[in-house]
Amino acid sequence: MSHAIGIDDVVAARAIIADQVQRTPMLPSPRLSAATGAEVFVKYENMQTTGSFKERGALVRLSKLREDERRRGVVTMSAGNHAQAVAYHAARLGIDATIVMPETTPLVKVENTRGFGATVVLHGATLYESAERAAELVAAEGRTLVHPYDDAHVMAGQGSVALEMLEETPDLDCLVIPIGGGGLFAGMAVAAKAVRPDIALYGVEAALYPSFVNAIDGGDRPVGGPTLAEGIAVKTVGRLTLPIVRDHAREILLVDETAIEDGVNAYATLARTMAEGAGAAGLAAMLAYPDRFAGRRVGLVLCGGNIDARLLASIMIRSLERQDRIAHLRITTADRPGLLGVIASLLGSLGANILEVSHGRLFLDVPAKGVSLDVTVETRGADHTAEVFAALEAGGYAPRRIGWRSAT
Repeated sequence: MSHAIGIDDVVAARAIIADQVQRTPMLPSPRLSAATGAEVFVKYENMQTTGSFKERGALVRLSKLREDERRRGVVTMSAGNHAQAVAYHAARLGIDATIVMPETTPLVKVENTRGFGATVVLHGATLYESAERAAELVAAEGRTLVHPYDDAHVMAGQGSVALEMLEETPDLDCLVIPIGGGGLFAGMAVAAKAVRPDIALYGVEAALYPSFVNAIDGGDRPVGGPTLAEGIAVKTVGRLTLPIVRDHAREILLVDETAIEDGVNAYATLARTMAEGAGAAGLAAMLAYPDRFAGRRVGLVLCGGNIDARLLASIMIRSLERQDRIAHLRITTADRPGLLGVIASLLGSLGANILEVSHGRLFLDVPAKGVSLDVTVETRGADHTAEVFAALEAGGYAPRRIGWRSAT
């Protein structure tokens, strides 16, 4: 079956973007390799000026506009990264850009897009609703639509990522590629299969948005819901991208929200780099499906790093909780002078670091002469946490675990 683009289109696109976008590093990651059981090489597309790979396709598409189209300006819909890429390169090229973004788009992406000089229109709860508004602007203002993924020029531009990866590390066994609408996967698949026909290509979708899995398998899995990987939260697959994905994907892996958080945290703590949810989806799949990749040379695309700092901090704390390195406990006991000091001394002698303490004397489920003491401690891991609880039990304090493990 013929596809919308071929290797010649990707090579031509690469020539267009040369010296206008970053040739990002492709580096081995020993610590991610140890965590996954594979030999991992990371393509750091989060180091692009706008923080994602989207600059490649956006620039190629904008470069193809006729003069009259440039005068009328462009419009696109995007949850953030394509928006920033179009805004940045449109400003460089002197093209007026209007970006329609879902109302749920993270603030950091909205403000960055405005910062690059584009007009931002917040419309709808989903990208589908934003696309409807973008179509209205095309009809009313004569603007040219720069589609985030279902466009041959955009796909060809994204394919340049694979060319660079295989030039740097030609003997990779497989590539693991986040997949939303399919533009990145389609472009990379065409390029990679032309260079290395035997390479295995894995797509990764958020479990809440199994759009390509449904489209390829004929399934009816529910699609939708709040996801950390909003950059690949796409309900409708591309008409041009679907045939390429169907023909070239070895498998499409689904990753749940916990796995995505683990991927973001692993990039931050092991690779010392920032990844948004969609950008970490490939690593999330390697952590969730280790048997698929054990012992293989794997190319990962860290496709975006535009994550809100507070969200990143929350993810890292939640990860520590899952590893039992942070524990929240509640002690309800008789209120007596020096109680806090005794408990603090006991925790200190055990090597637990107290992060937070809260007293509760007025709760109705606490005896009139009692006190509820909530303590958050940092430990060395699950065994150390168990040791802390055992010591408190032995001291007669009957600690109860609270926090993310339970509602109370």
